[in-house]
Amino acid sequence: MDHATEVELAKELLALKAEKSAYLDDVVSTRPITDYLDAERFRREQERIFRAVPQPILHASELHEPGSFVVREFAGLPVLFTRDADGVAHAFLNVCRHRGSRLVAEASGCKRRFSCPYHAWTYNNQGALVGVPHEKQGFPDLDRDAMSLRRLGCAERYGFIWAWADGEASPDIDASLAGLAPDLAQLDAVSHTVLHTEVQVRQVNWKLLVEGGIEAYHFRVAHRDTIAPYFNDNLSTYRSFGPHMRSILSKRTMNNLGEMPEAEWRLRDHAQVLYTVFPSNSFLVQADHIAWIQQEAISADSTRVRLSTLVPAARVESDADLAHWSRNHEITVTTLNEDFEIGEGIQAGLDSGANTHLTFGRFEGALDVFNAAVDAHLGPA
Repeated sequence: MDHATEVELAKELLALKAEKSAYLDDVVSTRPITDYLDAERFRREQERIFRAVPQPILHASELHEPGSFVVREFAGLPVLFTRDADGVAHAFLNVCRHRGSRLVAEASGCKRRFSCPYHAWTYNNQGALVGVPHEKQGFPDLDRDAMSLRRLGCAERYGFIWAWADGEASPDIDASLAGLAPDLAQLDAVSHTVLHTEVQVRQVNWKLLVEGGIEAYHFRVAHRDTIAPYFNDNLSTYRSFGPHMRSILSKRTMNNLGEMPEAEWRLRDHAQVLYTVFPSNSFLVQADHIAWIQQEAISADSTRVRLSTLVPAARVESDADLAHWSRNHEITVTTLNEDFEIGEGIQAGLDSGANTHLTFGRFEGALDVFNAAVDAHLGPA
């Protein structure tokens, strides 16, 4: 965001602090608990959201050189990401076109060609079929072009590799970001690298995890022994960009901004700036790095969480820097685990009969906005 917007948001939060008020939406809202339990609804979420909306899947540094590849699951699909000799990123289904075997078993590496472990059909890193054992005898009329790897839409923007499963063409990332693109560009993630990553599987619906990140009401209680002492109680604000969101969670140091010239105000020094890229990617912008939270829906009650710390690539040489990043990654994981454990507790209690719906207060309005975006993408059942 530009500096004028930073100042505007800081003043908004300072005014709320002075008024002893949270940022309030108009009404209290509710969501039925079936939204977090129903297997058929989850099937539609996979089809109409996760496979239809472009999402950042990798950081560019994870495909760091020509020949690099990464295997990842995306929207319930097995996907092979590659970078060819010209430096172009591609995404393919990680499935051999002959008999459907998994093509690549390694999580990552560097290869120009991939040979199927079943019958050794071989593909290059642009997806073309380049080798078939006993082709003349067994497949005399084989159309190799028609049997190339199944391609997914893929684009590289703002330091990330984006993919979508709703076609082979490159997605228009700027259009899909609905006005959030300038903010992502300003993060300069292209100059960063992934230094630490942790992967967990949590027994909780993906929406509960997203919701946990876009309100500050829980901070004083859920994080009382970790980060709560550094934040103002229940003081945050948010803006929507289509289905995406930018949330600002105020630190106590913001209370002293009035003592500094406005030209020196930098929001990420005095708040957590959280970008929620619909449906389930979150970029938690810290003073000197970015925590990337990917919530990959597995089922209605299971989510794979990938926590990555993105740091400036120029600051990974010294022992002091490495120790600093390691400490920050540990703080992020510890804090988020507090949220995840509460989320699992919510999921476990959803079908107990205690509630028929969840209730969002006026200072939890972002949760209702997020769920409205989910509803809009799902359409009628």
